[in-house]
Amino acid sequence: MISRTWHGIVPLKYKEQFLKHLDATGVKDTTALEGNMGAYVKVVEQNGYAHFFLCTIWDSFKSIISYAGENSEIAVTYPNDDKFDLVSDPIVIHQEIATAKNPFESYLGEK
Repeated sequence: MISRTWHGIVPLKYKEQFLKHLDATGVKDTTALEGNMGAYVKVVEQNGYAHFFLCTIWDSFKSIISYAGENSEIAVTYPNDDKFDLVSDPIVIHQEIATAKNPFESYLGEK
């Protein structure tokens, strides 16, 4: 399995709106594809911004490419992202993993 993790930030005033937008775009689009084994979101507030981390779990790079295209290390963004003043990291992180469990849960069970 492979995890694909994206990071972006928005001003805190857009936190709740962007979370709904992310659910309706990146989460919905990835989980609808064959080969996707889950999508997890973590939000962290820092210095007036909300940091969003979206980790999707995939069965193979072929499945990732069905979502992200041939340049799968480049972040996928959406046309309406700009209305939330989103600053998206330009690349995503891919890692081989052994389980499809939520990567944002610590060994203490924190979310």
